[in-house]
Amino acid sequence: MASTTPIDIPPAPPARQQRAGSTGRAGDKIFLGLSRGSGILLLVIMASIAVFLSYRAAIAISKDEANFFTTFDWNPAGDPPVFGIAVLLFGTVVSSIIAMVIAVPIAVGIALFISHYAPRKLAAPIAYVVDLLAAVPSIVYGIWGALVLVPYLEGLNLWLDQFFGWTYIFEKTEVGVARSLFTVGILLAIMILPIVTSVSREVFLQVPKMNEEAALALGATRWEVIRLSVLPFGRSGIISASMLGLGRALGETMAVATVLSPSFLISLHVLNPGGGTFAQNIAAKFGEADAFGRDALIASGLVLFVLTLLVNGAARLIIARRKEYSGANA
Repeated sequence: MASTTPIDIPPAPPARQQRAGSTGRAGDKIFLGLSRGSGILLLVIMASIAVFLSYRAAIAISKDEANFFTTFDWNPAGDPPVFGIAVLLFGTVVSSIIAMVIAVPIAVGIALFISHYAPRKLAAPIAYVVDLLAAVPSIVYGIWGALVLVPYLEGLNLWLDQFFGWTYIFEKTEVGVARSLFTVGILLAIMILPIVTSVSREVFLQVPKMNEEAALALGATRWEVIRLSVLPFGRSGIISASMLGLGRALGETMAVATVLSPSFLISLHVLNPGGGTFAQNIAAKFGEADAFGRDALIASGLVLFVLTLLVNGAARLIIARRKEYSGANA
């Protein structure tokens, strides 16, 4: 019989020692400290911004002789000062809704084309162009909108008024160039389109290939694969991309200020020239405002700050509930 030589196997270190060795490295400690410090710093910055805006807004609102939330006028330099955010809130929300309605379906379609339909040689250049459009400065979009988009929308406005004027929303009751909330919404849709497309494309590319191959093996068509496998998997990502685009639409400044013809009137006729947004009003009036006028503008900025936080919070809540629902079904 052949004799076997026993092999000495060193005993494994205790689990407590293994954990201490893995977490006791200097790199891990440094990374943990930097990560924790970055999170705390972000919270401190957000809290500081909120405190500053609240303090300056309280000074302005305490001297406002009108209702800050329902007044249409903006005259903090008057005697007595009268100003409100009703028109600004309406214009910001309406223009952002128009932008989202136009941009999100188109962005999802482009993202699906790049990720699942286009050949690789064509998909890469299209994706590069989309990412490049996201880096174009706002003022460039604003100049293009004022010189090109506004004149060309005159015909579209007349067409909408002729065939859809019965909806009241697309009824054009005032004569003037197309410097309206509808024009602003189209311009914002063009600006947020690359952002929503890029994020949605990356989400669609993360869909497990096994899910798609299983659907194809069962005889599903390309559209059925997308409807049953891709879109359900990427729904949370689409919501996140849409909220990211909505955040830019709510706070866009220079492009809106360049295109919009501001007025402090609320009208459901979105084709009529006029309207206003928070960011556009701040950009237009900050340079000529006195100390109290700047406090009033900061008060309107506080409302925009809270509105943005509410939108992001709602998006996080929707995504969290969808994850819980998906986990429960699984």
